[in-house]
Amino acid sequence: MLNQKMEKALNEQVNAEMYSAYLYLAMNAYFESVSLSGFANWMRVQAQEEMVHAMKIYDYVNERGGRATLKAIDKPPVQWKSTLAVFEDVSRHEQKVTSLINDLASLAIELKDHASHSFLKWFVDEQVEEEKSADEIVQKLKLMEGAPGALYMLDQALGQRVFAMPTTTGE
Repeated sequence: MLNQKMEKALNEQVNAEMYSAYLYLAMNAYFESVSLSGFANWMRVQAQEEMVHAMKIYDYVNERGGRATLKAIDKPPVQWKSTLAVFEDVSRHEQKVTSLINDLASLAIELKDHASHSFLKWFVDEQVEEEKSADEIVQKLKLMEGAPGALYMLDQALGQRVFAMPTTTGE
């Protein structure tokens, strides 16, 4: 049975993951509006991943005898001043999500909820990958400032990203 404090915290994380999906969809729309379809594709795939994360937690709450509860999702921003600004926001956002996941793992340890701690390990590991991916793009964008041809090439590369359903083990 899921501890009520853990249930509440996990439901908050479902909301945070749903917000992440909204944020990335807003970024997708921004990139579509400035004709950067590769960047838009990257964001759409990212939004799909965030929805999978939300549903993993949602299902876990239900499987453990809790009740998944949903609340309103905050409206994300819709405009950015540059491609770099978007990815700097992505990087900051992923750092915030990492903090939220770490807090959940700490709560599981505090409550001696070994099942939740085991479940959350996948998310802890996933966040390392998420932060790295965002930071790599930020660093590339900084290197190519003032080189529109390089932006075009990165747009083409990001357009190759394909959504792959993550496995529980992260394989």
